[in-house]
Amino acid sequence: MIYTAETTIPKYALEPDSATGNKFFRINKNDSVLHYRRSDFLVPHRKDYYFFAFVKKGSSRHWIDMTPYTLKDNTFYFTVPYQVHLKEETAALTGITLSFTRDFLAMDENDFLKNLPIIQNPYNGHELNLNEQDLAFVEDILEKIHAEYHAKHDWQHTMLLSYTKVLLIYLSRLYMEQFSEVNQFPERLLLKKYLSHIEDSYIRLHEVAAYAQLMNISAGHLSEVVKEQSGKPAIVHIHERLILEAKRLLYHTDQSIKEIAFKLGFEEASYFNKFFKRLTQQTPLQYRSAIREIYH
Repeated sequence: MIYTAETTIPKYALEPDSATGNKFFRINKNDSVLHYRRSDFLVPHRKDYYFFAFVKKGSSRHWIDMTPYTLKDNTFYFTVPYQVHLKEETAALTGITLSFTRDFLAMDENDFLKNLPIIQNPYNGHELNLNEQDLAFVEDILEKIHAEYHAKHDWQHTMLLSYTKVLLIYLSRLYMEQFSEVNQFPERLLLKKYLSHIEDSYIRLHEVAAYAQLMNISAGHLSEVVKEQSGKPAIVHIHERLILEAKRLLYHTDQSIKEIAFKLGFEEASYFNKFFKRLTQQTPLQYRSAIREIYH
């Protein structure tokens, strides 16, 4: 389904659990065919929360942004807020899904959780392979979270946060092993903060100097450290985020190039066209035509 200029890709919040009333955190076990309405398929949408899925057995096909994923057994999948999801086909699924909001992460002290690699997702990954040891650990901690979520004990929230912290740390280790191609510097705090600011402000701020001012450091220092820690110039991270969002809108909506340019903070469509072509070797219209010809 392609959305018209008069509409936008819908964004869904985490619905409060009807049984517990929890609106920040949800865990569910799946052990059968998932039932969707026909209208749910091929409809792009965004989630404004983190969504994790441990797939014990499954073969459904889904898209995250412009990448298709056919689910594999004993594999862990994850997405971060505002990525574009699309269901292409479904099948029997056995596993556990976990959803939580930014507000849930904010309840942890010192912003530790929101700075973990599995949450920041600097390499734009969505799939983690699990060996036998990983499988046993992940399945066990998810079972503990599920049991605690449905129990009525004192300090339940603290227990859920503690179990989730252990899970996210473990998954972050796997993330760095499977996605990082270079040895990472301890914590990479400045790079993480920079990427987090980009995620929050890429539509409004397009220059490295603007982010440096936001972070109370010099543009030169920011550029030097980001290049050292990521292997990419600081401006490239801003450009990549803009291009990703542009591709989402070009693929999933029927908005004009001018409308997309304005939505992404460009004052002139002509400049957006030059920017997009310089980074992708295609004009926005050429990209839209080519990607739809391949996947529609």
